[in-house]
Amino acid sequence: MLEGLLSNTWGIIVFIIVLSILVVVHEWGHFIAAKKNGVDVKEFAVGFGPTLWSKHYNGTTYLIKAYLLGGYVRMAGEEREKCTGAPGEYYSTSLSKRAFIVFNGPLVNFVFAYLCFVFVFMLGYPDLSTRVGELVNDYPAIEAGLQIGDDIKVINGIPTESWTDIQTTIANSKGETIDLIIERNGIQQTIVITPKVSEMKNIFGQLKERRMVGISPARDIIALKYGFGESVVKAWEKLYEITAMTYKSLWYMATGSMPAKENLTGPVGIFYIVKSAAELGLAHLLFITGVISASLAIFNLLPIIPLDGGHLFLMAVEKIRGGALPPKIDEYIARFGFSLIILLALFVFYNDFARFGVFEKIRSLFP
Repeated sequence: MLEGLLSNTWGIIVFIIVLSILVVVHEWGHFIAAKKNGVDVKEFAVGFGPTLWSKHYNGTTYLIKAYLLGGYVRMAGEEREKCTGAPGEYYSTSLSKRAFIVFNGPLVNFVFAYLCFVFVFMLGYPDLSTRVGELVNDYPAIEAGLQIGDDIKVINGIPTESWTDIQTTIANSKGETIDLIIERNGIQQTIVITPKVSEMKNIFGQLKERRMVGISPARDIIALKYGFGESVVKAWEKLYEITAMTYKSLWYMATGSMPAKENLTGPVGIFYIVKSAAELGLAHLLFITGVISASLAIFNLLPIIPLDGGHLFLMAVEKIRGGALPPKIDEYIARFGFSLIILLALFVFYNDFARFGVFEKIRSLFP
């Protein structure tokens, strides 16, 4: 029991640190853009609720609040109806400058995610090894003579570094057979497999043709280390892959072809993910931090008030119509957006509680 308590305490500490870093990164994006465009920043806060610490420096009050689940930057004249038109006020600047201030928060989150991935590839990108751990009965791998412990070196002339490479190369193969070069007891040999083709659901819930040979990986975690140049390229590829996959997932969830209940994760889910990553080492934690940072940027760019994307959407409307929307319409849009975010938050929290057994743990306290 004590071990579990200490583990959860350590997990909470790491979770708070990671979340605080991501909040500071995001709000610093807004902060630095505002400063560069001549807007006075009154407050830079991490968290909400009672103030634990504050310091006034160079015209800005920096604050740390009690509840570290967010943060904000408060700029001079950021409420349109209270803006006097004085220099240094948010609404005194041009529309393009305001758009840059808003967009720079998510942009810096993307940059931070990219830097995390660069360091991950330099430290050692975690993946499963190319060694076969299990063979599935009635699948072609057994018939072709593949054995547990075989190390798959090449597939159809393409070298493999990790189990991800094996999965990708088999899935993308087109011929009737797949040629494997494997290493067994220090000796390399070639094995030819005729894959089994079946229709299965992909991660987006769509039925797709899938080629399978009936193998599973050994539980060997490896670290794929690269030089700075390669890491820069691979980090960009990973950021692009995660961004594209996230937008696809959002689209499929919005259209109903992918269940949101199984694919949306909130703070509780993120806590368990961060905790597990921290236990596996720095590279794992950095990778998860990068993924969360990119996800935070994507979520913030959704065209819903009070998210950054909602403000950018209203700026686009303002640009097209040549002026801001009437205050009443602006207020209705804001109320609808806030209501939507609250409903989404309630759904995500409920989903997390059900998925991670929080309700059962609460019930167990009251026998």
